[in-house]
Amino acid sequence: MRRHLANKKVQFLFNGGLGLVLLGVSLLSARHFMNEGWPLHRANYWLVGAAAFLYLLAYAFKAWGWQRLFKEDDRPAAGALAFAGGAACVGGVALPGRFDDAVRIACVKRFPGTRAGLGTLGLSLIILGMLDNAALAPMATAAAADASSWSVRVGFAIVAVAGVLAATVVAMVPKFGGMRRVMKYRIGRWLSEHTQCQRESLAALVLISVSWTLRGTAIFLLLNALSMKGSYILALGFVCASAASAALPIGPAGAAMQAGAGATLLALNGVPKPDAIAFSVAAQALVVVTGAAVILLVAAWQILLRFRLRRAPAVAPAPVR
Repeated sequence: MRRHLANKKVQFLFNGGLGLVLLGVSLLSARHFMNEGWPLHRANYWLVGAAAFLYLLAYAFKAWGWQRLFKEDDRPAAGALAFAGGAACVGGVALPGRFDDAVRIACVKRFPGTRAGLGTLGLSLIILGMLDNAALAPMATAAAADASSWSVRVGFAIVAVAGVLAATVVAMVPKFGGMRRVMKYRIGRWLSEHTQCQRESLAALVLISVSWTLRGTAIFLLLNALSMKGSYILALGFVCASAASAALPIGPAGAAMQAGAGATLLALNGVPKPDAIAFSVAAQALVVVTGAAVILLVAAWQILLRFRLRRAPAVAPAPVR
């Protein structure tokens, strides 16, 4: 049994089948929402499609940003990181908060061609989480300035301050790893070898910021698709509230936490509670659907590559003279 599980063909077929099952479940869930009274059944489908496309682009930019956090020798493929992001999003439907990081590590580690070790992957996820907080800081600042409630304003201010502190820590990590006192210890030398320079971290921050901006734009399109009262600043606040709730180390399923936080923010901004809850669940369902689509697209691309390699003619060795 262990021999069959270790077979790469069995693993690839299993992963591809899992992606198809997850995509089917997501599509059935979205169809149920559209037919049973959730807000998507009366939405502008062009805007919903545009929002889904922006979510797909957001996964790509997030993967490219994450990729920048690895040294060139250990850098995984962008497809592996996008696959891990989609799997973590789909797994967040049932897994508690922050457990999706384990899904990311497992997916990247088992992806073909990955050379990065567990420690390197774990360090990259820690830096990635800090850069996520830094990317959310400008959005949280704008949402705090537009908030009508002092409690909401304070909450967004905390997110903004946390983002600034996280950016400061990321900027100081390369300097810390290069200190002579730190280099005396094995962990210090390991940190110096696996930490990217400030230039690469800045490039990762830009790409991750684009990813979050695309998500905010997708939420704005969804609000307009459903003819709901809301501005672009409210959409950015929705994204910040959802992301901040997902950062809790212990809690119910990550997707449920994000939907609840987003619904609370909409309700505080005058949206009727039933509509706020329905919109948050529908938005989260769209995120899960696009995550499953990312899994399927990456798996299909890997199948195509393997098919091309098998059909490529063998190169005959040059004659010896």
